Amino acid sequence: MEIDDSVQMLPFTRTNTIATILCATCGAPIDGSTGVAMCYDCIKLNVDISEGIQREATIHFCRGCDRWLQPPSHWVSAALESRELLALCLRRLRGLTKVRIIDASFIWTEPHSKRVKVKITVQQEAFESTILQQSFEVEYVVAYHQCPDCAKSYTANTWRACVQVRQKVPHKRTFLYLEQLILKHNAHRDTVNIRETKDGLDFFYAQRNHATKMVDFLAAVAPVRSQKSSELISTDIHTSTKSYKFTYSVELVPICKDDLVCIPLKLARSLGNIPPLLLCTKIGNSIHLMDPNTLQLTDITTNVYWRAPFNSLADVSSLVEFIILDIEPLGPTHGKHVLADVTVARASDMASNNTTYLVRTHLGAILHPGDSALGYHITGANLNNEHFEELERHAPARIPDVILVKKSYPRKKKNRSRAWKLQRMTKDESEMLPRKQDQERAERDYEMFLREVEEDVELRGTLALYKSSRKNPPSGVRMEGVEKTSEAMDVEETDDDEEEEELPEISMEELLDEFDELNVKDRG
Repeated sequence: MEIDDSVQMLPFTRTNTIATILCATCGAPIDGSTGVAMCYDCIKLNVDISEGIQREATIHFCRGCDRWLQPPSHWVSAALESRELLALCLRRLRGLTKVRIIDASFIWTEPHSKRVKVKITVQQEAFESTILQQSFEVEYVVAYHQCPDCAKSYTANTWRACVQVRQKVPHKRTFLYLEQLILKHNAHRDTVNIRETKDGLDFFYAQRNHATKMVDFLAAVAPVRSQKSSELISTDIHTSTKSYKFTYSVELVPICKDDLVCIPLKLARSLGNIPPLLLCTKIGNSIHLMDPNTLQLTDITTNVYWRAPFNSLADVSSLVEFIILDIEPLGPTHGKHVLADVTVARASDMASNNTTYLVRTHLGAILHPGDSALGYHITGANLNNEHFEELERHAPARIPDVILVKKSYPRKKKNRSRAWKLQRMTKDESEMLPRKQDQERAERDYEMFLREVEEDVELRGTLALYKSSRKNPPSGVRMEGVEKTSEAMDVEETDDDEEEEELPEISMEELLDEFDELNVKDRG
């Protein structure tokens, strides 16, 4: 049989045809290979994958500490519409573990409505090879509930640890500076209560580890020494479980900035043979001292000080005002300090006698003839100190007549309106009400601290200064029922401008905004 070459043989291909069926509900043609007799739209209408998930729930909020209850007994801090609060809300829903969460977000509600709404999107496999996605809303009712820590704060004798900070000095300048450091670093956030006492502050805590954290912070920013004591509250004889109260006594060194000190001769030799009569320039985690005659600096660490403690020879309450008559820089400098010879006279002696003193000072960069300066008048002063008496016997030539401390700026009697302010801690007063003279002294110490912040740039760098919301009074104010005339106001403004033209000022760039700080803390 002959084969015709003109005839071509085509290969056989087998095609798989897909069956098409009608939806059992709406009659629409659908793919029959899925094994489901309903279309996707009918499946969404008839199948609810969110069935069994709560649509309403209750969350508890403590108004005392702004924390939310995370069952069973844990309280967490979370801002409104934050990720932490969203996670807490999702944990409160029963049945949410059976589905897959795709998205969750807050729906805005009125802040005073006590309602929090969350929109949740979930996925689940309804049938074989059929995955559904559905969104629904959940409404949470905010119920106020007092946490155990806040409940303890309103009940006596509920603290478990106390940190007693003390300093035996006649003023509160060191505690004012320490208060600003605590506020800046938020070191008091775990306190149950803060009480102000005669010589310091008491910090109360509900847990012992919070108190030890506070002691470590104080040791990092100030030269202190601490002692721990414990008191047995109760014991269980069956389980041998004991409950204690812990008290940490923290003592600050009795030396402050601008104090005049006389260190022991043995310690002075060990510090590089520095002169014993020194000026305290700074208090950090160590004591910074300087010799104003040579600009020689030295630091005394906490351990070295408490091995041989000494008190200050004179503090800022003993400062005397001097008038600068003549000044001659000598050349040596160290940072902002410039060594100079100054001729001074006491401001109280200017009208009675012509007594002058030629002294050496470290303030050669800021003093000019005619300026006022505050210093210690050592000649004729009654200084009861054993180390100073020893210095008088061995080296009387090293004792100058006057030691200048800082420049004095002319100020008004009343506090001028400041464009900045400092935050203060909320403290409870002691059981005995403060006397009137104690209140006046506290106000005087606070005003002195504010002036020191204005004058010391280095000190301002360690603090947090905020913009003041207080506005200056209008020009036409009434005083004692009499309205000032325009001429009187012009004269007073001129006098004030001349009086305060050389006062140090704080630029607005150095000030913070309280609302911005709150937003940063909320985001953190």
